[in-house]
Amino acid sequence: MLCPPWPKNPSVYEIPCWPWLAELSRRHGRAVTLADLPAVELDRLASLGFDGIWLMGVWERSPTGARIAREVPELQLGYRHALRDVTPADVVGSPYCIHRYVVDARLGGPAGLALARQELARRGLRLLLDFVPNHLAVDHPWVAEHPERFVQGTPGAQRRDPSSWFSLPGGRILAHGRDPYFPAWTDVLQLDAFHPGVREEAARTLREIADQCDGVRCDMAMLLLDRVFGTTWSGFVGDHLEREYWIEAIESVRSYREDFLFIAEAYWDLEYELQQLGFDYCYDKRLYDRLRSGWVAGVAAHLAGDLQFQQRLVRFVENHDEERAARQWGPGPSRAAAVAALTLPGARLLHHGQLEGCQVRVPVQLGRATAEEPDLALAGFYTRLLRELADPVWHEGRWRLHPVRQDGDGGAGPAPLAWSWELGEARRLVVVNLTGARCTGRVELGWPELAAASPPPVDVLAGSAASPAAAVGSLPGLSCTLQPWQPLILRLPPA
Repeated sequence: MLCPPWPKNPSVYEIPCWPWLAELSRRHGRAVTLADLPAVELDRLASLGFDGIWLMGVWERSPTGARIAREVPELQLGYRHALRDVTPADVVGSPYCIHRYVVDARLGGPAGLALARQELARRGLRLLLDFVPNHLAVDHPWVAEHPERFVQGTPGAQRRDPSSWFSLPGGRILAHGRDPYFPAWTDVLQLDAFHPGVREEAARTLREIADQCDGVRCDMAMLLLDRVFGTTWSGFVGDHLEREYWIEAIESVRSYREDFLFIAEAYWDLEYELQQLGFDYCYDKRLYDRLRSGWVAGVAAHLAGDLQFQQRLVRFVENHDEERAARQWGPGPSRAAAVAALTLPGARLLHHGQLEGCQVRVPVQLGRATAEEPDLALAGFYTRLLRELADPVWHEGRWRLHPVRQDGDGGAGPAPLAWSWELGEARRLVVVNLTGARCTGRVELGWPELAAASPPPVDVLAGSAASPAAAVGSLPGLSCTLQPWQPLILRLPPA
């Protein structure tokens, strides 16, 4: 094992591998691959306090998938928006259209990944990679060698919905991969999760991946739940097998790699169900949506849920599937949302470019992106936040949600939200205003040993004692007046 086991509440940084290597090549004036990553870039990642790096998109991409990605009219606008001088060579195909689970030679190949992992581990950074259980590329070797492992179609089904089906020579018809709420993905074919051969190969593939990294992010994991898969493909697949897909897959790895991390991309409020099947963490899309919509009461209700459930969620305000946080929220609201999401229990996910305030969402099919001018003020904010989150109190501490009573001239609008972390004598209090209006509230701390004569709390993000406008009154209660979208992280005096 190259790194110690994952800590509790880890911070993970998602890096789209292909555009990142293009960016590093441009910055350092040479062709950079995974085999020769500049030490200064890795040192910077380590200095920010991340626990792991998710290298998104290292596996060999489908040549046919890349051709399809260049030809789909709906994708062209996104390419041109992200990269004004885009050329066909820039469209390298989707990282979720996998030709083989082998590190792409153009990125450095398996040996390059091994070297990158070694350099990351030397800096205390664990490595996370992708696993795509639902589908494979239309030119994957199985299409010729094992077509029975894909969902089988009929001429009638193909006539009714031609874009959802793929014809093979000889007349066999296979389903394109899909999420039941969206059109089919025409560059991939749908695996039959009820086929024993698919289960066996998924377990074998995961074990091979586990030899190359410290965890996997499982794409669209909820699609492989037996009841979801059976409903989506009713009439085209047989009966479900004796055990759930994910129980078999996760146990196959954990039998010899207990520390291996499983993260589920999950939607439709199926996070708890996936946790029970063995996932360490599941995407918290509910929190993201409520933060994005400004539904403060909904955020508060969500955080009041079962703590064991909360501790196994992935909190984020940006990833490769969502709009850029700085563009979607703007500078002030994006800071408030980031503090709210990243100081909660669970895994903390940040996205390449988020720290610098990048505005342009890069389609996953592109191999490079336009260089953007960094927002230095936002970058400074994230640097302070991430280095604070590296403190053990945010990993090993006890998290608690605090009641906030509306106070003073707060009006009828929502009060701030507040929670704390406590580890030994170390205490942090987070108070955040998720609205565009000034608000005042009194946080009920529940620490009677904190006397009024205690030193004032320190505002971690400002690096100084909390200002009277931000935190006044006497402990053990704390009265706070927050400006629109203002977040506070307060270091409280020890008991």
